[in-house]
Amino acid sequence: MKLRCVLALVFLCTPITLCALDSVPKAEYRQRRVALAGKLEGGVAVLFAAEEPVLDFMPYRQDEDFYYLTGWNEPGAALVIIGPGPERTTRLGDVVPAHGYSEILFLPARDLITEKYTGAKLDAASPGAAEKIGVDAVMPITSLPEVMTKFVGEDRRRGQTIWSQLDSQQSKAAVDFSAAALGIGAGLQAHDVRTLTMALRTVKSPAEIELIRKATNASMASQLAGMRAIKPGVRERMVAGVEIAKMMQEGCERPSYAPIVGSGENSTTLHYSENSATMKAGGVVVIDEAGEYSMYASDITRTMPVDGHFTARQKEIYDIVLGAQRAASAAFVAGKMRLGGVTQRGPEVKDTLDKVAFDYINTHGKDLHGEPLGKYFVHGLGHSVGINVHDPMDYSKPLDKGMVFTIEPGIYIPEEGIGVRIEDVFYVDADGKLVDLVADLPHEASGVEAAMKQ
Repeated sequence: MKLRCVLALVFLCTPITLCALDSVPKAEYRQRRVALAGKLEGGVAVLFAAEEPVLDFMPYRQDEDFYYLTGWNEPGAALVIIGPGPERTTRLGDVVPAHGYSEILFLPARDLITEKYTGAKLDAASPGAAEKIGVDAVMPITSLPEVMTKFVGEDRRRGQTIWSQLDSQQSKAAVDFSAAALGIGAGLQAHDVRTLTMALRTVKSPAEIELIRKATNASMASQLAGMRAIKPGVRERMVAGVEIAKMMQEGCERPSYAPIVGSGENSTTLHYSENSATMKAGGVVVIDEAGEYSMYASDITRTMPVDGHFTARQKEIYDIVLGAQRAASAAFVAGKMRLGGVTQRGPEVKDTLDKVAFDYINTHGKDLHGEPLGKYFVHGLGHSVGINVHDPMDYSKPLDKGMVFTIEPGIYIPEEGIGVRIEDVFYVDADGKLVDLVADLPHEASGVEAAMKQ
């Protein structure tokens, strides 16, 4: 964390006064843990924090589910949540008492030598550790195997309701150790805890939406700075750097994804990431760049003319993309509309925002051969946003209150060297109304041109 702030100081040449992350209230983290416990069928979930990055200049980023449940932003920790379960009787007639909800955060032992470089850390022996973190109990991580083995050993049927991060080596090791300690043959088969946390993370709380709003506000300032840096002869990566500097100055700890600055023909490559070309007059530049504020992401794309003025053809394509975005947002109905995608655009498809945008694009304008433009809209209309810029969500279900997602239609015509994408982050408020968090950033072609001159 300290290194991150030092790097920011060097990069910006301006003082950074806040290094700690903002957070939702501690009580909200506990509500999330209790909600997860209710899905465990009386079993146990074990999650591990992300590992330290290999290189010291790489900022540490916590495992998303671990952070969602704890707000804890240090490596080496583990979380155990036990869901309440009823009294049961074994096949031998032994009565296993009912058990209640339990949560334990396990912390690694302090390394006093390392702390000379990193600053003081908490461990289980630190006075008031549980209260400071906001959990019911804190134990040394060396106690984790004993806790897991004891819980499953009381009733081995509990081994059928273990939930963990299947992509985590630590989680696999913890489950395998419990199996070995209990002499359970081929081991315990853990379930994927991320299938449970996905449902919880889909609906954002007001506190989460406020953090996404802060990420978006910083990202809008970043986009405006990038617009003003665009000129013929400027390298794409220089504009990317200007935007990163501005978003960090506005409070972000890092970009929420690799910046995309694609000019000319590069504007037609969806995830162009080299950012190595020099911008030329007469072309457009697509900038897909946003920041992450206190672990919460934003995602914004704007398209600008390199020399400050759209040509008639560029403006035509731009206006069609903007019209598609507005048509999709106008068609939104909470609890009914889904996002949809590129495989769901046939005449039989209804109630998807993607289809609304596609139909708009396909019925407005033509390519150089007189063909409809729908075939140049080659990606889905949007995705969920949260702790991850592509937050987990079940896209087969309707969009509803508390959900946050992008609407980002685009047209990419390599033959003409024109790519246009316009992307905003929206959320659904308590009344079911769709709210554009990027409303204050220019949308109209004339507004973009004006912003480039400021």
